[in-house]
Amino acid sequence: MSFDIATFHAEAVRTPSHEDVAEMRELLVETLEDAGLEPEVDDLGNVLASKGDGEPHLVLNTHIDTVAPHVPYERDGDVVRGRGACDAKGPLAALLAAFLRVDPTAGKLTLAITPDEETLMTGAAGLQDRLSADGYIVGEPTDLDVCIAARGQCEGTITIEGESGHAASVPAEKNPVFGLEHVLEALRTYDDEAGPGEDDVLGEPKLTPTVLEGGEAPNRVPETCRFTFDRRSVPPETADSFREGLETHLERAVAEESELEVTVDLIRPDTPFPKAFVTDEDDELVGTLHEASGGDVRPFGAATEAGFFADDAPTVVFGPGVLADEKGGVAHAQREYVRLPEVEEAADALEATLLELGA
Repeated sequence: MSFDIATFHAEAVRTPSHEDVAEMRELLVETLEDAGLEPEVDDLGNVLASKGDGEPHLVLNTHIDTVAPHVPYERDGDVVRGRGACDAKGPLAALLAAFLRVDPTAGKLTLAITPDEETLMTGAAGLQDRLSADGYIVGEPTDLDVCIAARGQCEGTITIEGESGHAASVPAEKNPVFGLEHVLEALRTYDDEAGPGEDDVLGEPKLTPTVLEGGEAPNRVPETCRFTFDRRSVPPETADSFREGLETHLERAVAEESELEVTVDLIRPDTPFPKAFVTDEDDELVGTLHEASGGDVRPFGAATEAGFFADDAPTVVFGPGVLADEKGGVAHAQREYVRLPEVEEAADALEATLLELGA
């Protein structure tokens, strides 16, 4: 079978995959079957295919889902526009091309494509228990740079509980609206006083309040106020360790100033959040892909599934396209695009890397 990157990429971008990835999964499975392979779809919706049965074992990973809404496919010369053009159907086309081109002589090569990176990430989390490898390459739009690190991410709520009642009678120290100032100040000081500190590669973590809820009537004090927050973490912090640390910090800060109670909850306590990771820039995988691609070595600018694999083996993020350009956002934006020559370049760099590493 002759695999044409542009044809596959066009069909992939035409396929809406923000609500139901079934069509996109079918396209991927059919493409692999046409190449004489026997892909597996596991109970989490991951598509897995392997070649070879030795060492080293290298894994190529990306995702087939996109964010809403769907943006129709357009092509203007070498530029393809549409939802998923760069995030992550461009990287998918490059990974798939390299996977199909390389026939391992000693090692093993696995393609592991997940269905829900943009939402729950249960696919990648499930692969942690299934895969054991010597290296992972995760496809995302990196402008052909080799990204060796990314912050983790989680979201949650902070609830301030006090006493509800008539605005003329509830004392200030029991009014959760007055408690907002103490909580906000504690959020500002958390990383200085209780956070994990600055990472040498990723820099400082970031804690951002994003939504505020509270109150129903102008003459009634509400029983609760609630913040929603976004956390961008650095190692060794996890979503659970952050929740526990922040709750302790807030309880201490608010108790000193009021009679309010504060609790911290993760928005999705039963589903995984992407974890922060850092791979040694001197690792062989990093150096080989860097030499093949000609890109820079740097951190990735967004959360990614790579953190689920980095505990097992050296992991990098790599692919064609950009998260943003000089005009603004690209990935997830209405103007999302990728340049086909970069998809080809990414495939060539991946192929060279796999061959050099012995897959």
